[in-house]
Amino acid sequence: MDVYQIDDGFHSDGGTETPPPSPSSGSSIASTSDHGSLESVDTGGTQRLAVLSFEQVRKLHHVMDEKVAIHGRGNFPTLEVTLKDLVNLVRRKLEADVGSGGAGVIVKDIRLNGGAASHVLASEDQPYNDLDLIYAIELSSPRHFDRVKTAVLNTLLDLLPEGVSKRRIMPCALKEAYVGKMVKVNNNNDGDRWSLISLGNSPGHKNVELKFVDTMRRQFEFSVDSFQIVLDSLLLFYDCAALPISENFYPTVVGESVYGDFQEALYHLQNKLISTRQPEEIRGGGLLKYCNLLVRSYTPVDTQRIKTLERYMCSRFFIDFPDINTQTVKLEAYLRNHFWGVDEEPLQYQYLMHLHEVVEKSTVCLMGHERRQTLMLIQNLAGQVFYKKQVQEQQQYQQQQQQQAINEQQQQQQQEHQSSQPAGNRKKEKKK
Repeated sequence: MDVYQIDDGFHSDGGTETPPPSPSSGSSIASTSDHGSLESVDTGGTQRLAVLSFEQVRKLHHVMDEKVAIHGRGNFPTLEVTLKDLVNLVRRKLEADVGSGGAGVIVKDIRLNGGAASHVLASEDQPYNDLDLIYAIELSSPRHFDRVKTAVLNTLLDLLPEGVSKRRIMPCALKEAYVGKMVKVNNNNDGDRWSLISLGNSPGHKNVELKFVDTMRRQFEFSVDSFQIVLDSLLLFYDCAALPISENFYPTVVGESVYGDFQEALYHLQNKLISTRQPEEIRGGGLLKYCNLLVRSYTPVDTQRIKTLERYMCSRFFIDFPDINTQTVKLEAYLRNHFWGVDEEPLQYQYLMHLHEVVEKSTVCLMGHERRQTLMLIQNLAGQVFYKKQVQEQQQYQQQQQQQAINEQQQQQQQEHQSSQPAGNRKKEKKK
C-alpha cells in the first residue's frame, strides 16, 4: 500500500496550504482558491491525488461526526460513539504498549474508503451501507495480527457503559457479541498482508469495517469504488482547532484514487460509468459488485471490453465460491448486507435478474450441469424475493382496506349518533 506523507495545513483565509511532494512520485499540488472544485495533485503523468473542496470537507465532517451504533448480541448493550471518536480510540489502542492491551504498532495513516468516501466526493448523495476505514500499519508477523485483534476488542471493552463489570468479560465473548466478521490474509506469494474486523452484526444498520493493511495488491474493483480519503489532517484539526469548521477555516484533506487517475474516476462516479483496470486481478465478489452497479443504472464505458470483463468476473466468482453451498451463503449475505431499507429492498429482484443474465451469457469455465445449478440457485432466490414482495404488498393492501373500513364505520356511527338525537339538541350542537 502506497503511503503518502501529507502536510496537516489548515485553511485560514479561504486559500490553501500546499502539501509537500509525495516521496514516491515527486508530486506537487496546484493551489487554487476555488472551493467548488478539487485541487489536483500531479503524480507524474496521472493525477492520483486531489485536495478536497470545502463542500467535500463539510460532508466528510458530517460523516465523521455521525453517531455509530454497534449492536451487540444477547445481553450485550448497543455501543454508541461518533465515528471520529471510534477512529481515534482504535488508533490509540493500536499504538499503545502491548502490556496495556495495545498492539504496539505505528499507524502510518488512516483513510476513509468505499461507499462513504464516494458519498463525500460525489456532487449528488450516494447511498452507502458500511463505514470502511483503512489503518496503514506493519503486519510483518502472525503476532501482529493477534495484537491488532486484541487492541480492537479492548477498544470495545472501553466503550461499554459505566456499571458493566468489565473484568468478567472475556475477549471471546466480546468477539461473539460485537464482531460480525474477521478476515486475515497473510499471503507472501501474492504480497497481501492485511486483516479485516467488521463491527456490528445487526441487519438494517451500517457496519463499521476496520481494515488493517500492510500490503494489498488489489485495493479496488471499479474506478467508482477506488477512492480513499486521508483522515489524519481532519483528526488533527479536531484535536487542535478552537473554532468549528467553516468555509474560511477548515483543514487540508487529501483524497486518492487507487484506480490511478482521480479526475477520471470522479468523472465515472458523477456520470455512473463502469470502468476498471487489470480485471484479471478482481476477486470473486467483483461479479456481485458489478451487478450492483448495473441495478443502479451504471453503464459500461466500453461496451465491447465489458464482455471480456464479465467473463473474467464469472470465472473468478466460481474459483472463489466453487460449490453451491458457498454460493448460496455468499449471495444471501450480499442481499442482506447491500439491499436493506425501504428504498433498497425493492432492488433485490432486479439485482438477481441482472446477475442471472450475466452468469448465463458470460460463464465459460463450468460444466453444463454446474452452470445450470447456479442459474437455478439465482432463480430460486429471485422467486423468494418476488414472493416476499407480493406478501408484503398484500399485507399493505389488507391493512389499507381494514383502515378504510374502520374509518367508514366511525363515520357511519357518527352519522347515526347525530340522527338519533332530538331535533332541538341537534340545533343546540350546531349553534355551539
